[in-house]
Amino acid sequence: MRVIGIDPGTTAIGCAIVEASMPPRLLHAGLITIRASDTVERLCELHHGIEAIIKKWQPEVASVEKLFFAANTKTAMAVAQARGVILLTAGLHGISVVEYTPREIKKALTGDGSADKEQVKKMVKLTVPEATELSARDDVFDAIASALGCCFQEKLHRKS
Repeated sequence: MRVIGIDPGTTAIGCAIVEASMPPRLLHAGLITIRASDTVERLCELHHGIEAIIKKWQPEVASVEKLFFAANTKTAMAVAQARGVILLTAGLHGISVVEYTPREIKKALTGDGSADKEQVKKMVKLTVPEATELSARDDVFDAIASALGCCFQEKLHRKS
């Protein structure tokens, strides 16, 4: 089973495809970079970016990070809009969606819900050695962590 992990953002959205086998395999990791400044164009660009990844990799489950706190209301609104597009795009393609808080993802991956970014990145690299070659932004590692957390939480992995 393939899981798409998505770390929602406003201009940089981390995406990863993980094969939920034992051990899990990282098939794709990257960043969708949004260039448009107009809200509608930005959301359309995001939809097309997510849709292209879904069409290429055919995931069956989407793991999307929940928005749980934001000091800046304007940023929170923009990320919430992006999450809406992500959820809609997954739904239009018949993909089951699971949502996790960052704390739940960290706990599933590291055993500690308050792990820092470096601990998460280290566990990602230990869990899927393919990630050791990445020199990617935190958004990409967060997306991989989301997909892996889903695999572990939902017990999706199968023996390969």
